[in-house]
Amino acid sequence: MFSILIDADGCPVVDITIRVAKQFGVECVILCDTSHIFEKDGVRTVMVSKGADSVDFVLVNMAKKGDIVVTQDYALAAMCLARQATVINQDGLVYDDSNIDSLLLQRHTAKKIRNAGGRVRGNAKRKPTQDVSFEAELRKLLHNKNM
Repeated sequence: MFSILIDADGCPVVDITIRVAKQFGVECVILCDTSHIFEKDGVRTVMVSKGADSVDFVLVNMAKKGDIVVTQDYALAAMCLARQATVINQDGLVYDDSNIDSLLLQRHTAKKIRNAGGRVRGNAKRKPTQDVSFEAELRKLLHNKNM
């Protein structure tokens, strides 16, 4: 049986994910560090010590083939793909072998620009349509897994 693992630090779709997981009867696990508190009924929460990438390392070690991972972190997504998990971001983009390399390159390039003193444009304010897209894609993934 597979689970949904949520990289919950800064994740805007935790409640949507939990609601949909319950509708499909799928275990949902929230992973966060001690600076965030998540207590949701019927959901297991794994809290880890604060630290750079501490949640990421625990999540990668938990992820197994067939799990669905919700994260916006490209590096975490790449590691979970290597463990044969399905990975989706908060906007409904499913990461896969066809897009992860270019996303990691974009991340690396932006970091180089910032380290050189440059500025990189941040994300726009979240729109309700992004939640709709995420939920639709998550439902599609779950439907395909349950067939």
